[in-house]
Formats: sequence, C-alpha cells, structure tokens
Amino acid sequence: MFEKLLSGQYELCVSTEVLSEYQEILERKLGAFASENVMGVLDHLPNLLLITKYYRWELISADPDDNKFVDCAIAANASCIVTHDKHFDSIKMVEFPSINIVSAEEFHMILNSE
Repeated sequence: MFEKLLSGQYELCVSTEVLSEYQEILERKLGAFASENVMGVLDHLPNLLLITKYYRWELISADPDDNKFVDCAIAANASCIVTHDKHFDSIKMVEFPSINIVSAEEFHMILNSE
C-alpha cells in the first residue's frame, strides 16, 4: 500500500499529532535512520494533506490517544480510516459524524478495484 501512496493513488490525510505518532512508531520499529527517511519522503508527497483540526470529537473513550486519527479524518472529510485497532470499532456505532473504518485488507481491495 505504501507503493500506491508513493505513486499518488490515494491521499493520506494527517495532522501534526498524527505525523508525530507515525514518526514515533517508525523509530521504535525500524530505528531512527529509517524513520527519518520515511518521514522525509512523506514530507515531500503532493498527496499528503496536512489537516488542521478545530474540534476534538472525543469519540473513542477506550484509548483517548486514538482520537487524533478520528479528529483528523473528520476535519479532512476522509473517505475512511484504515486500521486494525479494535478501539475504532466503537466508531462504527456513531451515526454522526459518519466515519468508515476499514482494515488494511479492505483498503487494498478498494485500491485495486479502482
């Protein structure tokens, strides 16, 4: 899926908080050098949209730190959030604002069907 991001097949909506978490996870899993390189690539992608959020919806109570992704998706009017995190299952019950939660496998199928 990263290759499809690099080729511009979809837009990645992020906030400053989301980027910080991406960097932290990449550094923990791959090391500082790899993290810096990936973040440098992301920083120059024309299909990376930096979103400013103006409201905190606080829709995930089980892990409040996950709300940064929900708030960013709502502010961006994103078509979906791609995750395997079970905390996001509670979002499926929320009528407003409506957010589509999909797995990486589902997202891969969506990208391949277009």
